[in-house]
Amino acid sequence: MSNKPKYWNRAKRILSKKDKIMRKLIYTYKDKSLVTRNDVFFSLCKSIIGQQISVAAANSVFLKFKKRCNNKITVKNVNKLSASSLKSCGLSRQKVKGIKDLAKRIINKSFKPSLINKMSDEEAIEYLSELRQIGRWSAEMILLFTFNRSNIWPLQDIGLLRAISNNYNKKYFPPKSFLEKLYKKFTPYCSVATWYLWRSIDNEPIQY
Repeated sequence: MSNKPKYWNRAKRILSKKDKIMRKLIYTYKDKSLVTRNDVFFSLCKSIIGQQISVAAANSVFLKFKKRCNNKITVKNVNKLSASSLKSCGLSRQKVKGIKDLAKRIINKSFKPSLINKMSDEEAIEYLSELRQIGRWSAEMILLFTFNRSNIWPLQDIGLLRAISNNYNKKYFPPKSFLEKLYKKFTPYCSVATWYLWRSIDNEPIQY
């Protein structure tokens, strides 16, 4: 794991001044911060595995997957695994195809993670979404957790919407106009605001 992003402390100061709820959350959850693995392949595999299942189920499947990879989740190791071997971890047929296709595309260089560094957030989301089993939500998680982009506001994330409802006394789902208002207020540090909102409903920091 890497250290917290360079913008983190500045973001905390600015968000604390702009919003009293954010100030309270930043004070309450000052023990940890967003970190990154700097491993796009690992994070994409974890994202695919975790789709549409509970956190507990995702963790169980991921541990089996990791064991199948001899505890080293690399493109080379995953590419060697058969579809049946991956299925035995508890992965659906579609998730197996997604992970195998990801490894293949990195090997044949039809997908180059290094290009993402030169892209805007929206360009990167579009590029990542070309991968099998990766949609907007998964792409945003990769940009936030792996690339530490500072202004990701993942409004398809149920946890974020629930946290906004809880903290700002809004009905669930929060009104679109209010979400846009928060986006403008938190920009360019929506990723930091998102992380603290997630912390308010989860004892452990989320990690991909």
